[in-house]
Amino acid sequence: MYSTRAFQDKIKETEQWFEKELSSVRTGRANPAILDAVRVDSYGSLVPLNQVGNISVEDARMIRISPWDQSQIKAVEKAIAAANLGLSLAIDDKGVRVIFPELTGERRAAIVKVAKEKFEQARITIRKERDQVIQDIEKKEKAKEMGEDDKFRLKAEVQKLVDEANKRLEAGMAKKEKEILS
Repeated sequence: MYSTRAFQDKIKETEQWFEKELSSVRTGRANPAILDAVRVDSYGSLVPLNQVGNISVEDARMIRISPWDQSQIKAVEKAIAAANLGLSLAIDDKGVRVIFPELTGERRAAIVKVAKEKFEQARITIRKERDQVIQDIEKKEKAKEMGEDDKFRLKAEVQKLVDEANKRLEAGMAKKEKEILS
């Protein structure tokens, strides 16, 4: 009998990917997740930014990075600048301040478009997985490994999982769109 466990795991994986992608989409608000991909050259090796210092949100549009070793301040600044995230940087005696500029209406629309592309990618991934599962079900029915009733029950179950996943993705997209446009 076919198990939908693998399909559910794939859906969960896709939803997690989508959440991670949305968290890296910049809004007008300070969000430390945008710095997750930044790698700092620390003593000859590239390490994630969160491994060289504390990252904290100072206010709605500013993040402070306080390196544990003050000699790393320039390396942190260089890494963030090289990441080309469209953020302003200011260095002071405590570390690096990352300033999120105000977004223009045009820029907000462009960011929403990027987020919608990620949303569509997630939906396509889930649809492809669903199609694969349905093909497997069809093969098993043709090979007489399952009955027609089981085939229709499993197809309905798979479609229900897809519908639920799409609702969760849509809710995440709506929340992000509201955040970007506000």
